Amino acid sequence: MSTDLTAPAPARPDVAPIQRRTVRLLFATQTIGGIGVTIGISVGALLAARVAGTATAGFVQSSGVVGTALLAVPVTRLMVARGRRPGLVLAYLTGAVGGVLVVLAAAHRSVPLLFLGMLLFGGGSAANLQARYTAVDLAEPARRGRQLSLIVWATTIGAVAAPNFAALAERTTRGWGLPTLAGPFAFSAVAFSTAAVVLFALLRPDPLLTARRLAAAEPVAAPAGTARRGAGMRAAWQVVRGRPAARLGIAAVAVGHLVMVAVMSMTPVRLGEFHSDADVLRVVGLVLSLHIAGMYALSPVVGWLTDRLGRRAVILGGLALLLVACAVAGTAGHHTPLLSVGLFLLGLGWSGTMVAGSTLLSESVPTAARPAVQGLSDLVMGLAGAGAGALAGLVMQLAGYPTLTLLAAIATVPLVALALRPVPGRGPDEED
Repeated sequence: MSTDLTAPAPARPDVAPIQRRTVRLLFATQTIGGIGVTIGISVGALLAARVAGTATAGFVQSSGVVGTALLAVPVTRLMVARGRRPGLVLAYLTGAVGGVLVVLAAAHRSVPLLFLGMLLFGGGSAANLQARYTAVDLAEPARRGRQLSLIVWATTIGAVAAPNFAALAERTTRGWGLPTLAGPFAFSAVAFSTAAVVLFALLRPDPLLTARRLAAAEPVAAPAGTARRGAGMRAAWQVVRGRPAARLGIAAVAVGHLVMVAVMSMTPVRLGEFHSDADVLRVVGLVLSLHIAGMYALSPVVGWLTDRLGRRAVILGGLALLLVACAVAGTAGHHTPLLSVGLFLLGLGWSGTMVAGSTLLSESVPTAARPAVQGLSDLVMGLAGAGAGALAGLVMQLAGYPTLTLLAAIATVPLVALALRPVPGRGPDEED
């Protein structure tokens, strides 16, 4: 039996319609999930103070950050084995269970249950973080930054709408017999469950599984069993260790997050030093709103720049903004408008390192290893943020806010050196 070597190769399927549908779906669920996450954040500290006391409230809030980081491990393992859809659904459902446990903890004034609930509540944030990677599984190389940044930008809608939803949730659930401030977490559980159901029903075909099938059809395909071997964090690190661009991507995301959390978390305390109790909540709300706008509102512009100027250039630009932000905030003294400018620049710098770093990481590793490596990045980022938040309070108490911003600026130095270092070799999927 002869083989016709002149026969045309099978046509590559058109993934553009799948990608458009995936991005629209992720945008919608990211908005819903973002509302759920931000509702919890907006009242979490107050609820924790009522149940566990003011001294313990910070640790309760930190458990949510730790939960986001730790849940990245099982979620990405499931994605490696089964695709994006079951992983995102698991993360959102875990967040919904956490919301329910927080409501029960408030009803019974149980501190251990509150810690567990907030830990699982981090599943909502884990899903939102993984959604940005899902958006680039099938994206064209020249549009990866923009596609990822669009999903990040969807968080802006949730961040803006959430405070209003929190008040609505509190009024709506007042007649249900729920404790004060527990109602918003019930709404968060509903939001996470809705996002999970929508993704379970509509995220078909799975973008990651589709990308794997396309990669397997290429002339140089990944070795069989790569996906299974790449499921663990140790295997993910082995992949990253041999790829300088991937290391830069992880470092950019982690360091940008560390600097942002360290400075942002202590800014309300700084404002409380020179504003009266009657005025401080309004001022804090305004300053943090500007900070959130810097983080998310301009992310489509950051994504466009990432595609036009290159990933490394935008990472360096983000680092420059973080350094300027630390300088402005640290020298603002009691000048609230100047401090607000510093926090806006802090958010914008975070956006640069997050969008460009995530894009660079995603395209620098083979398709089969991508979910595990992305999970490793979210784990490192979450732990860096949690550690920064914990140490920031100690630095603030011992040395003050200006010293905190100085140390945060110094923390960027290794990343600047890494970003300026020439890349000796480039993997098949690496693009700058």
